[in-house]
Amino acid sequence: MEPDIVPPTVDAIRRWSGVEPPNAAALHGLADMAHLIADIERARAGLAFEDEPSGFEAALLDLKEPG
Repeated sequence: MEPDIVPPTVDAIRRWSGVEPPNAAALHGLADMAHLIADIERARAGLAFEDEPSGFEAALLDLKEPG
C-alpha cells in the first residue's frame, strides 16, 4: 500500500511538468519521500540552535583547520 503522499505528489508533478512517473521505481521513490519527511520532522523537533550557541562555536573550533 502506498503512503498518502504519493497520489497528490503524482498529481502535482503531472500539473507542473506534464509528465507521469516513468516506472515503478519512480513511484517507489515517491513512497520513500513520506519516510524522509517524517525523519526530517523528527530531526527538526530536536534542533534548538538558539538554545546552544556555544555548542555550535565548539563544533566550529573542532573542525578548524590547523595553521
